[in-house]
Amino acid sequence: MNQLSAFDLQGKKGLVLGLANEHSIAWGCARQAQAMGAEVVASCLNDKARAYVEPFTQPLGMDLQTCNIETPEELEKLVAYAANKLGRLDFVIHSIAWAPLQDLHGRVIDSSSTGFARAMEVSCHSFATLAKLCAPHMRQGGSMVTMSYLGADEAVPHYGLMGPVKAALESLVRYMALELGSQGVRVHAVSPGPILTRAASGIEAFDTLMQNNIAKAPLGRLVTLEEIANLSTFLCTDAASGMTGQTIYVDAGSHAVN
Repeated sequence: MNQLSAFDLQGKKGLVLGLANEHSIAWGCARQAQAMGAEVVASCLNDKARAYVEPFTQPLGMDLQTCNIETPEELEKLVAYAANKLGRLDFVIHSIAWAPLQDLHGRVIDSSSTGFARAMEVSCHSFATLAKLCAPHMRQGGSMVTMSYLGADEAVPHYGLMGPVKAALESLVRYMALELGSQGVRVHAVSPGPILTRAASGIEAFDTLMQNNIAKAPLGRLVTLEEIANLSTFLCTDAASGMTGQTIYVDAGSHAVN
């Protein structure tokens, strides 16, 4: 393999979960992966979400499936479908996060055990379940990528319940890297700065959070969907073959300053 081809996804096969609309990180990653030469199967939550997503995937000929990861049979069916259609999996990108609004908008100490458990299942443990299903189809190794946020490492006002959930997700990434490394499967969390996605719109005072990030970031701006997708897809290329178990920031540098 020549040095330049290590930076593309030519001939790679991948599954991207979590498309919601044209602003979603999963869409940015799926679009970029395909542009880099990968064959992609993508998923959205349900038929309602499909109506928002299909106008963007269809013109690219991208295979779009529905999957509610809270229903184990649906996730099993999605992975089996993707593996059968693609022949194998070289990368998986998990961009799914959710918490009940009443728990997300309140104090962490006021959160319900059921709300906390559902947030943990959807936003964290589903990545482990996905890995278990996908690993047998990654016989040549590959990459698994999920999405975190600075609130995993710092207490960010209004991020609330999702902070502890993302902290657990980042720890999960390290353990998955340890467990899957012998198979040649690399695992990462990408930690973007705030951008206005459908999931982010549920966070209280999100506009304030974005403005604070601009003021704090050394680059003095927010990052773009394309910049997040560029990092995520890079981690799926052979150029990143020596990296695993990390949380990598793409946030205009805001994580590096107080």
